[in-house]
Amino acid sequence: MDKMFDKLTDSRWFMKLVALVLALLLFGSVYDGSNTNDINVPGDEETDTISDIPVKSYFDTENLVVTGVPSTVEVTLTGPTPNLQAAKAQKDFEVYVDLSKVKVGKQRIKLQIKDLSDKLKATMDPEYIEIDVQEKVTKEFSVDVEFDDTMVEDGYVAGSPVVKPNKVAITGGKEVMDQISYVRAIVELDDFVTDSVEKSAIITVLDANLNKLNVTVEQETVRVSVPIKRDNKTVPIETVRKGSSPTGVTIDSITLNKSEATITGSEDSLDKTENVRVEVDISAINESTELTLPVIISEGINAVDPKEVKVTVKVNSASEDTGTTEENTTKTAEENSTKTFSNLPIRINGLTEEYSVAFLEPTSGETNVTVVGTNEALKTLKESDFQLSVDVSQLTEGEHKLNINVDGPESANWTTDIETASIVLTEKEAS
Repeated sequence: MDKMFDKLTDSRWFMKLVALVLALLLFGSVYDGSNTNDINVPGDEETDTISDIPVKSYFDTENLVVTGVPSTVEVTLTGPTPNLQAAKAQKDFEVYVDLSKVKVGKQRIKLQIKDLSDKLKATMDPEYIEIDVQEKVTKEFSVDVEFDDTMVEDGYVAGSPVVKPNKVAITGGKEVMDQISYVRAIVELDDFVTDSVEKSAIITVLDANLNKLNVTVEQETVRVSVPIKRDNKTVPIETVRKGSSPTGVTIDSITLNKSEATITGSEDSLDKTENVRVEVDISAINESTELTLPVIISEGINAVDPKEVKVTVKVNSASEDTGTTEENTTKTAEENSTKTFSNLPIRINGLTEEYSVAFLEPTSGETNVTVVGTNEALKTLKESDFQLSVDVSQLTEGEHKLNINVDGPESANWTTDIETASIVLTEKEAS
C-alpha cells in the first residue's frame, strides 16, 4: 500500500488532479452567491407630464407643404422613477410624424415617439392630428404699402411710397397661394409726421376678406420711403373793390406790392381754388394812400403766404384841384363822367360735375356795372374788360348768398347794381 501511494505521489498527473480539487474546494469556500450583499427591491413607478415637446415632421419639403402639424405637444410618461426622471431631465426622446409616403390632401395621422427607454410608457396629447398636404408653389408678388394718411399733420400731404424691393417671393400650398389677394407692407407710425418717413415694414399676406394667410415670405420686411411735403399751390392775388367812392373822388389805380401768393391745403381744396383776394373798401378813401391789408383765402385752405400785402391807391379828387376858375371847374366835371355796362353775366367758379346751379337773385344771372372815370378812360373801356363771378367751390347742396367779385381795369372805378347774388346748388342724379 505504501509503495502504491509513493508511486502515485511521484506521478505528475496525480499531483495536478489533487491541485485542481483543492482549488475547487477553496473557491467554494470563498464565493457563495447566496451570501451577496446586493438585494433586489422592486422600484416605485410614477406618472408625469412634460409640456412643450417639439414635433418633427419628415416629408418631401422641396415639393410639398404640410399644415396642421402642431409645433409642440404634451407627453405623459409612466414607469420607474429613475428612468422617468432621466427622460424628463434630458428630453432625449423625439415626437415625430412620418409623412414620407403621404398623399396630397387632408388626412388623419398618428403621432409617434422614438428614442424612449423601453421601461417607460408614453401617451401624447394630441395623439392624432388632422393635416393638409398640398403641392408646394412659389410665386413673385408686387408689394403695396399700407400707410395711414390721417397721421400726416394738417397742411402736409404724403406722396407716393417707394418700396425696396417692390416684389417678394412667396411660398405656400397651391390652394392657399390661389387665395392671395393682397401683399402689403404695413408702415406703423407712433405720432403725427411732417417729415418724410423711411422705415422697415413687415410684409403681410391677405386673402380677399383680409384674413392673414399661412405662407412663407422670402423677405419678411422691406424698406419703405414715404415723402411728406407741404401741399401748396401758387395763385394770383385779385383786388376786389368794396363799396362806392365818395362823390367827386375817382380811383385812378389800385396796385399790390405782390401779385401772387402760395396757398396750402388739401389736394381737393387746392384744385378748386383759382385765386386769393384782397378786399379794398373804397368808400372811405378820399385821397391817394397806402394800406396794409390781409390776403383772404377760401374755406379749405389752411395757410397763405404772404398773409398781408401793401396796397397803393391813387385817386383823382376834385378837392385836389387848386384852381378856382371856371376852366378848372369844367375840366373836373368832364373828368368825372360815368358809363354803364348792362346785363353783364355772372360767372360760376369752382362748380364740380356732381352739382348743377341756378340763380335765385338775380334770376337772369346778370347785373349792371357803372364805371366812373375820365372821358378819355371811359372811351377805351369795353364790356369784356369786366368779369363778374361768384365762387361755389366750398359749398354744399342748398341755397347760398354770395358776394359778387368784379375783375376790371385798375384805372377804373366801378359799382354794381347789386353786391350779392343768391344761388341754389343741386346734386345731380347718378346716371
